[in-house]
Amino acid sequence: MNETPLRRHAPWLVLLAAAGAFALTMGVRQTMGLFLSALNTSTALGIGSISLAFAFGQLWWGLTQPFAGAVADRIGTGRVVFLGVLLVAIGTLITPLMTSTAGLILAIGVLAAGGAGMAGPSVLMAATTRLVPAGKRGLATGLVNAGGSFGQFAMAPIAVGLTAAVGWAGAMQWLGVLVLLALPAAWVLKGNSNAMAAASAAASGTKPLSARQAIGQALATHSYRYLSLGFLVCGFHVAFLATHLPGVVAACGLPAEVGGWALAMIGLFNIVGSLAMGWAVGRWRMKSLLSLVYATRGIAVLVFLLAPKTTVVMLVFAAVMGVTFLSTVPPTAGLVAKMFGPANMAMLFGIVMLAHQVGGFLGAYLGGYVFQATGNYDIVWYIDIALAAGAALVHLPIREARLARAKLVAA
Repeated sequence: MNETPLRRHAPWLVLLAAAGAFALTMGVRQTMGLFLSALNTSTALGIGSISLAFAFGQLWWGLTQPFAGAVADRIGTGRVVFLGVLLVAIGTLITPLMTSTAGLILAIGVLAAGGAGMAGPSVLMAATTRLVPAGKRGLATGLVNAGGSFGQFAMAPIAVGLTAAVGWAGAMQWLGVLVLLALPAAWVLKGNSNAMAAASAAASGTKPLSARQAIGQALATHSYRYLSLGFLVCGFHVAFLATHLPGVVAACGLPAEVGGWALAMIGLFNIVGSLAMGWAVGRWRMKSLLSLVYATRGIAVLVFLLAPKTTVVMLVFAAVMGVTFLSTVPPTAGLVAKMFGPANMAMLFGIVMLAHQVGGFLGAYLGGYVFQATGNYDIVWYIDIALAAGAALVHLPIREARLARAKLVAA
């Protein structure tokens, strides 16, 4: 039986549920890089093999989102979020028990990452778009995005503290328990957008698009493809930093705890970036804001490569990257909603997230492969700069407009 789409909670409760769920799932996922060295020491599999498990997780997180979004659009967000949180907990709990690459791919790459995708941004952003007034959607998505950033900021030092207290394996398992605090969000966010869209369409005498028609329309839209390509670059940047920043810190000869604080700085300043972007999307063109974010990333990486590698430089670099880290999500989600409307929003944004995670797979895996082959990350940094420049340019031709109504109605 489908969840009812008619019952609405107060907007503040919706935002608390969505932001809280994103904080816990994103926080746990983004601290996994802190355990990469310990996993390597424990399993002796090599950084390249372990990076493959992390990279598969990036890809699988993206692959689950269009399907999770399509299911949430039809049978309800609550059920999808509930199952997703359980899978994140199970995958995180069993990761320390894995001793092979296949085992790590199952725990990190399939269960934890897949669960985080089900309770991830495509589903949560679509639920937020559905449950808050239209005039507040830009700020609302920024607040939800800031929740994910706060999770990273809070979870990184928690993970470091737990590791010191109970060891890396115990710390990882405690993180798996903590993510269960997101389960109540499933009740608040229940409902589905397609039932509401169908009711609206019936009132206007039109017929809503099926999932297949919506996907075909989106893929035939140049602006949607450009947006997806830019988000692929975002995934490369984010996954490389989330997975390998502690390794970058170690390669620079800095203390290991700097890696944890650098990830925390990314999370803290991502809150600033997400809130600022949520405010900005209602005032400036979203494609221009995205171009600015990618250009800033490229310049920041270039300055970092030229600067001396001190603790202060590392933390300042992390702060700058944090401002841009997930601030791409509100305008990207906003452009999808603006072009296609709320119907099928979770699925269509999920496809964009899939592109993001294809980039994430490349960023996570290439970082480990290049370091294992060369002993440093220089090549990846140069690729990072080139991709940032390309992403800044590819957003410029995007047309910010709702598609013609004739195209939005099924024949």
